[in-house]
Amino acid sequence: MPSPSKIDAASDGRESPAPAVAVDTHAAVSLGDVDPCGSRQRGRRSAVALTDDLVVVGTTDGDLRAFERGAGNGDDAVGPERWRRSGEEAVVAMTPFDGDVLAGTRGERGTIVLIDADGTERWRVDGAADVGPPAKETRFWLPFVAALATDGSRAYAAVRRYERRDTADDSTADDADGEEGEDGEDDADGSDGPVRRFESAVYAFDPDGTVRWKYAARASPIALATDGDRVAVSYNRCPEPEAHRDGLVVLDAEHGDERLRWDPRYAADAAAPAEADRAVGDVALTPDGYAVTSHADRRGYLLDGDGSVTARLDLGATVEREPTGETDDGEPERVYAYPNHVIANDGVVAFVLGNTFPEAGRETAARHPAEHTAVGVSPDGTERWRASVGGFAHQVASADGTLAVPTAQHFRDRDPAVHGVRLLDLADGSTTTLRTDGVATAVGVAEAGVAAVEEPVTYHDGVADGHGAYRLHGWGR
Repeated sequence: MPSPSKIDAASDGRESPAPAVAVDTHAAVSLGDVDPCGSRQRGRRSAVALTDDLVVVGTTDGDLRAFERGAGNGDDAVGPERWRRSGEEAVVAMTPFDGDVLAGTRGERGTIVLIDADGTERWRVDGAADVGPPAKETRFWLPFVAALATDGSRAYAAVRRYERRDTADDSTADDADGEEGEDGEDDADGSDGPVRRFESAVYAFDPDGTVRWKYAARASPIALATDGDRVAVSYNRCPEPEAHRDGLVVLDAEHGDERLRWDPRYAADAAAPAEADRAVGDVALTPDGYAVTSHADRRGYLLDGDGSVTARLDLGATVEREPTGETDDGEPERVYAYPNHVIANDGVVAFVLGNTFPEAGRETAARHPAEHTAVGVSPDGTERWRASVGGFAHQVASADGTLAVPTAQHFRDRDPAVHGVRLLDLADGSTTTLRTDGVATAVGVAEAGVAAVEEPVTYHDGVADGHGAYRLHGWGR
């Protein structure tokens, strides 16, 4: 199937001019119409996953569509559509499970649903039954399946719901929503007036849909990781510390009992200030412990099995930088960048950083040196490589020694040339770029293929006005 987008693979690797990951086929399929993204991130509203035979995509209008995976010889990385299911809530998370596909939505119900290989629904659970219905019909307040993870025999899901409550009478407040933050959450300052509240639940599912256990918290889960023995949950916001204050909670996979709590703001061997608003952005499991991205001090942490810090990496920690381009005064600014994602695979821990933000105010002409960068380290914290990923990423995926990063908005510089998917070799960081016209917002990767969702973008200053389309891309490798 011919592609209407740019499909050249450009190498960004520093050590070799050849592409790090060979890509020999490509196809793209229209997903219909969708409101374009803007200069600021709109949050997750699409998802994609690869099974042995299918590429399955979840769309912003709630549809699930499955396409046959090509054989890898010719322009057939995405084959004919095998089935389609209509839905009502945006599909925001997806992962293979038990030979089928597990999907999560954002909407009034915040549903976790398992769909088998022929498109038949096997079971569903509505997260709103545990976290409550939305107090307001705005996207920030809708029940949200924030993360899915599987270990082969079980699946795990984290669902959350957000609202603001008046401090005087605990009633729902009517103040305006804040802007979407770096991690896809409400980013307004809740220190004065109405306060944030999150209700959340982590579920453990058997393949038949039996809920083996649930773990409730009054905090905002943002990521899960499991190896069949442990389930690690990262909480980005804990606005009610008397109810739940720790950014990392490790649970027993079999029974859901707590094994470990850790937070960069309170641990004796961490460096984050206790008054920091955010906690942990992502977590990955290592053979001996955990890799954590701290949103409290924008560092990366490696922990042993008991939660002691074995390595602390500055990554996006605050630095003083000169402005780039023309400014009125040219004064240095103190800026930081969030480490948003972390994976641990093949003896490498890789962190992926997002946008630059100033310590004071919202706008800055400076750029953090690690903005939009992936950093690979050894298990002891020694840096092995560093590579550009081009822009902000809503999520990442890894398989077969490859880290896949879907590059969305560049946010401040608004450069359409960075749109696409970066494939990084975990061994040395060498990079292959798969270009798309619009922004890439979701990605899935398997041994023989890569799939991504492209969304159109219109920047507020007219750059890339109406650039790209709502499409599913598939690449064979």
